[in-house]
Amino acid sequence: MTIINENEREYRFTDSGPKYLLKGPRMNFGIVVLKPGQDFAAHYHNIMEENFFILEGELEIHIDHEVFTCKKGDFIHVEPKKIHYLINKGNTDFKAAFMLSPYQEKDKVEVDYKPNV
Repeated sequence: MTIINENEREYRFTDSGPKYLLKGPRMNFGIVVLKPGQDFAAHYHNIMEENFFILEGELEIHIDHEVFTCKKGDFIHVEPKKIHYLINKGNTDFKAAFMLSPYQEKDKVEVDYKPNV
């Protein structure tokens, strides 16, 4: 059993980006924050699926060049091998819980992707 408070972990970029509450052995779980104007590089996973549940704000997510605008309460499921790019085009922080499964130590492949919008 594990109990971790979100405040016990740090965001990758001090006050934004991802922070992992659990890494393995079967899944990764964390919180991600994007400040207005921030994005998260386009990438895909060969084996892991990635899920997001939006807690605050809005997000524009590109999945294999298709664009979706999501808001608080929305759930996003991204299948393996699907390129996804996240950007906060809103005026407030975006915050979501995310989960990747099945756990793989190195399963993130960054790609050169420039949105058309």
